[in-house]
Amino acid sequence: MEFFHKVPHINFLAVRKLAMGMSVVVLLIAIASLVIHGLNFGVDFTGGVTVQVSYPAPADLQTVRSTLARAGFPDAIVQNFGTPEEVLIRLQPKRGVSGKDTGNNVMDALQKVTPQVKLEQVNFVGPEVGKDLAYKGALAFILTLLGILAYVWLRFERRLAIGGVLATLHDVVFVVGVFSIFHIEFDLNVLAAVLAVMGYSVNDTVVVFDRIREDFRKLRKGTPFEIINLAINQTLSRTIITSGTTLLVVIALLILGGPVLHGFSLALFVGIIVGTYSSIYIASAAAFMLGVSKKDLMVRVKGDQPVDDMP
Repeated sequence: MEFFHKVPHINFLAVRKLAMGMSVVVLLIAIASLVIHGLNFGVDFTGGVTVQVSYPAPADLQTVRSTLARAGFPDAIVQNFGTPEEVLIRLQPKRGVSGKDTGNNVMDALQKVTPQVKLEQVNFVGPEVGKDLAYKGALAFILTLLGILAYVWLRFERRLAIGGVLATLHDVVFVVGVFSIFHIEFDLNVLAAVLAVMGYSVNDTVVVFDRIREDFRKLRKGTPFEIINLAINQTLSRTIITSGTTLLVVIALLILGGPVLHGFSLALFVGIIVGTYSSIYIASAAAFMLGVSKKDLMVRVKGDQPVDDMP
């Protein structure tokens, strides 16, 4: 299946310096926000209590928030959970108060306003458990990143590998920076989405790199500038179809998934767009600017002499 009937001739590399300059500015803003403000970690990482309740009719979230504020929970995070009747309440832990007691206090306050409200479940994440989850989440992130970087480094020529590494780091910092700048809650769902974005970005980059390597070995004429541009254009149809269909699902989650999936779907949405951009303007452009050439990608035989594999 092809998006274009003929291979387009878009001069992507002509604006590589402008694109990279814009990326550097955005990434500096993201890094500054991470250093100054950090991330708005959710209960998964900080510890706390989640209370799930159900109402006989669609719940008025603003009324629930004001009721909890009067009951001594001014910082409670209130959102629908699946349906308008289901409500999920997130609370920061209070010293000396158990999760069960917190749940009972919340129910007492809500039932004074709506007696029909029912308690579905109460979950308590202690501070130590939250710290452990944060540590393991960070470890999973680092190990995944190192594994991806090692794979790209071993599979491709050094200059292409460096481009792939830069693109992956670019995408991760961009997505995490968005959550820091806009103070969006960062929980385990978002972490899972960031890991998925890393894999998606590498997959897109590998497809472009494979075509670049193939064209360098196949075409006898053409400068690196022309060959890399051609490879990007040859894979553009696949990129648009893959990214477009994936975005349709993610947009559906973003619109219809509700607050619980909002962070997850937002991270995927931003990551897919940025990952598609980085495979062209970061990975491929970086490889070109580092001086990748036909000689670097020729098949090597004994004696480490590059040879043309074309008859």
